[in-house]
Amino acid sequence: MPRVIKHPEIRREDILDHAQALFLTQGYDRASLNDVIASAGISKGAFYHYFPSKEALLEALADRFARQALAAVQSVLDDPDLDPLGRLNSLLSQSRQAKIETAAEAWALFETMFRPENLVLFHRINLAAHASFSPLLVKVIRQGVEDGTFRTFDPEGVADIVMQFGLATHDVVAKAIAGGSDADMEVAIEVLEKRVRLYEIALDRILGLPDGSIRIGEPGYIRAVMTARRKADKAR
Repeated sequence: MPRVIKHPEIRREDILDHAQALFLTQGYDRASLNDVIASAGISKGAFYHYFPSKEALLEALADRFARQALAAVQSVLDDPDLDPLGRLNSLLSQSRQAKIETAAEAWALFETMFRPENLVLFHRINLAAHASFSPLLVKVIRQGVEDGTFRTFDPEGVADIVMQFGLATHDVVAKAIAGGSDADMEVAIEVLEKRVRLYEIALDRILGLPDGSIRIGEPGYIRAVMTARRKADKAR
């Protein structure tokens, strides 16, 4: 059978599609690079032309998730009827909804990041997400400062703090995964729900807003995301 010639970007996306399908059905740790190469129908040399390692493949999948998430919030950024506070809360709301909808898939792909040996990988992927989303937050916060909605002298610093929230919960999630029991998960959910409320209050104070202005979470949000891990496990 003659070899199919594909544009490099199409070939790269094709490899990611095959990797994502395998990671979802077998789990990241159980699916080998040879499995990905065989599924994509390419040579090892072709694979390594695009991805130097399995970790690089996972980083590329995370970057694709981030780009899809950015596309999903574009309507919020472009909505002329939203004031800065409404825009910020809408961004957070869209982010929550996306995480709920993709939680089982995300667990199957990225749970490995919460293992101690993959801490560096976790930070690399979060840095990539920070680079994608932080400029959007800075823009919204600056708009709020300009019209008097927000009071802060450092919009970039506030955006950094928002992006650090996910990093700050790493150890709670990692402990729940390491424990492995329903009781461990329930403890993690309780801790994370309290942490989200704390972050909301902190962000209100940092931006000079009344308590309750910013909504990072909503009832059932943490539980929906965390318990999706069980669904991901059962699907494999």
